[in-house]
Amino acid sequence: MTQFTDLGLPEPILKALAAKNYSTPTPIQLQAIPPLLDGRDLCGIAQTGTGKTAAFALPSLAILASNPKHRPPQGCRMLVLSPTRELASQIAESFVAYGKFLRLSVATVFGGVPINRQIRQLQAGVDILVATPGRLLDLIDQRALSLKNVEIFVLDEADQMLDLGFIHALKRVDQLLPKKRQSLFFSATMPKTIADLGDRFLTDPVKVSVAPQSTTAERVEQFATFVNQAEKQALLTMRIRSEPIDRALVFTRTKHGADRVVRHLKAAGIGCEAIHGNKSQPQRERALGAFRKGEIKILVATDIAARGIDVGGVSHVFNFELPNVAEQYVHRIGRTARAGAAGIAIAFVADDERPYMRAIEKLTRVKMDVQPLPENFIAEKAKLPKPAASQPSEGRGGNRQPRRHDGERSGEERPRRFPPRRSGSVGRHAGAVRKTGGR
Repeated sequence: MTQFTDLGLPEPILKALAAKNYSTPTPIQLQAIPPLLDGRDLCGIAQTGTGKTAAFALPSLAILASNPKHRPPQGCRMLVLSPTRELASQIAESFVAYGKFLRLSVATVFGGVPINRQIRQLQAGVDILVATPGRLLDLIDQRALSLKNVEIFVLDEADQMLDLGFIHALKRVDQLLPKKRQSLFFSATMPKTIADLGDRFLTDPVKVSVAPQSTTAERVEQFATFVNQAEKQALLTMRIRSEPIDRALVFTRTKHGADRVVRHLKAAGIGCEAIHGNKSQPQRERALGAFRKGEIKILVATDIAARGIDVGGVSHVFNFELPNVAEQYVHRIGRTARAGAAGIAIAFVADDERPYMRAIEKLTRVKMDVQPLPENFIAEKAKLPKPAASQPSEGRGGNRQPRRHDGERSGEERPRRFPPRRSGSVGRHAGAVRKTGGR
């Protein structure tokens, strides 16, 4: 069996892997690391939970460390683009962990903290920058960041980028990057639109696939219950009370729907929190931290947050509402059945969602097992407590946050449709610079 020690990685990285008790590469790591060390471009099809972050982080760290350079002022040597704040944070944490014995700096660029601090920290330059698209372009427009010195570019979760409307932002980033660079492109699904985008960024890439396109996790048992939309909340409460849940994710299509689910579950005495684009960064971090520590067993999320939730021990995924994009279902249920564990995915299907269910089953080639409503459902539903009148969501100015012009899809950041004004506001996103060993 191949070990990390067989892949040509330098000793400091092997030492960091040993500290985390990692010895055997996953299939995508085994296929991706050798060609990346040779400097090839790469197009990878990989679902979440397959170890793809290490697949690009380990060889990239090795390349940067083997060719030490001064950090470019107001620039970076490596750029990783991520669709969500949570995923950007996790990618950066992985770089810090794997590069703990290297003298390379890591920065994150995303929303929720003051941008001026980010501008100051980028003045001296960083080796590795992990960013979400909107904040990256904000910094570029304020002339606080240049991409002209990027040697390695990674586009992670490309299909999610397109789902969130970032296509114009990605095309603009492509124009700002140097032509001579190493490019890595990862996506859980590869429809034609994604493949066309990959052609824009990649040159003669090595193609790696670790699972059949759009398949769901092999160990996930999938169930569906047909239920009226108005009765879904009662059904969710009953299922959570009856299922042997370690941790569970509940997915809704909208941010307001997620908040509504939380209010009902809390009224029923079930500890939970919501995570979505209307929550401030501290709120999102607190909710995810409580979920990770087991302080709450239920986390209610929108699809914008799905790619950034990498928490072990998720036994159940509840699709409170089916996604209208079938590929999104694959990402949702990929939050469970990780690291060899089993998982259960339960979908609540209203009449108008039956076409979504058929599209999902066609894509995944898996028929969901239909579960009936619980016995005495109507009687038990009548016993459930009703939540108090809803309060305004947390935020500025009376704790209400403004609705963005592109509605529920906006999530993480507002996709750019036109080049922004240079004279304008400071912007909304920022991050923090971390060093793996100093310099």
